[in-house]
Amino acid sequence: MTVKFVELLALMALGSLYGWYAASIFWVFAGCLAAAVAWLLLEQYRFARVLKWLRDEDWANEPSVAHVWGVLVERIRKLQKSLSGKAKDSQSRLDEFLSAIQASPNGVVLLDNQSRIEWANETAGEHLGIDPQRDLMQHVTNLIRDPVFLSYLGKGEFDSEISIQGIRKAGFQSLTVAVRVHPYGKKRKLMLSRDVTAVQQAEAMRRDFVANVSHEIRTPLTVLSGFVETLQTLELEEADRAHYLSLMAQQAERMQSLVSDLLTLSKLEGSPTPNRQGTVLASQLIEKCASDAQGLSEVLAGGSHRFSVDISQDAHLAGSPEELTSALGNLMSNAVRYTPAGGEISVGFRVLPDGDASLWVSDTGPGIAAEHLPRLTERFYRVDRSRSRETGGTGLGLAIVKHVIQRHGGQVNISSTLGKGSVFELHFPGDRVRRLSSHLH
Repeated sequence: MTVKFVELLALMALGSLYGWYAASIFWVFAGCLAAAVAWLLLEQYRFARVLKWLRDEDWANEPSVAHVWGVLVERIRKLQKSLSGKAKDSQSRLDEFLSAIQASPNGVVLLDNQSRIEWANETAGEHLGIDPQRDLMQHVTNLIRDPVFLSYLGKGEFDSEISIQGIRKAGFQSLTVAVRVHPYGKKRKLMLSRDVTAVQQAEAMRRDFVANVSHEIRTPLTVLSGFVETLQTLELEEADRAHYLSLMAQQAERMQSLVSDLLTLSKLEGSPTPNRQGTVLASQLIEKCASDAQGLSEVLAGGSHRFSVDISQDAHLAGSPEELTSALGNLMSNAVRYTPAGGEISVGFRVLPDGDASLWVSDTGPGIAAEHLPRLTERFYRVDRSRSRETGGTGLGLAIVKHVIQRHGGQVNISSTLGKGSVFELHFPGDRVRRLSSHLH
């Protein structure tokens, strides 16, 4: 400020000198006044340049002005630079935050005080059919027409979440989406969505599983209870008593087999994936399971089944020997149970050209209709329930086989022709197959 006053006094002094030179007191005052006006005009010019710079926000080309205006421009420039840095930092943090929400497995929708969409992530679009760009500022009820959602939003009671039908993707069933709204700010809302399709399917499977287990156990228990009551209340001949006891033993064995298979499934689902350190030789695995199957054939069909074994190729299979024995044993047991007396059962192993391996069991049983094949490995799924009970099956054997082979990175392939028989193949990936230096012949 001192410099500006010095500048003003200097101009007024020059004006006074001009008046003195004109030898008139009037011109002295006139010169001082003209100098003051000139100084004001100069200040107005500097102010106008600074004001234009501020209005244009041309921060890169600051005006060259002297004295206090120059100090003011410099301080504004520094303040602007600081604010610009903070704004960039805030924008960067906001972008990171939005990126994190964008990557969330949950759908996120921000609604204004009129329930219009202010922002939505891609997951919300996949769940609810919202376009995060096109549908901005659209009222959410124009896009989500589910009556349950409309009632939920209209009542404004957001203490719990609701389930609605999401969009249907081509080739897939429609999603079941859980939605919950959280009010915040001035009547704004945060709407979250999550895909609960798998959860509901798992819950349905659990209910079916419990119902099936209850049914499977109730039947032999009913039979046992009836026989026990008969033995307790009636005087029976020794032959009849022995017959009833034999039937009771069969039912007890059936329940024991069911419990054993349930425990096996539970163990498979709750244990880590088998590592590749343990191995079993395919030929030894086949020989053991074939021997057990022949013993079962003696019991069920008097040993009339014809068995053929192909172990012309051999290899080590990396994984759990116990699990692999259980899987192949179940396939061999099913083949014996469902192949009529005198039928043929074949089991074999081969290494495929691409390094994978195939372990297969074929039979000459009645075959399975094509519509049943996709569901054969489901728990308790039976093509013919009465036939399964006659043969003593628990309905869990193929489910165990599927779990075992999937835990070893492979898959179960099933082919069948009605009236001719079936082929069950366990396909192992190459990283589970360790070739031998020579083949068996």
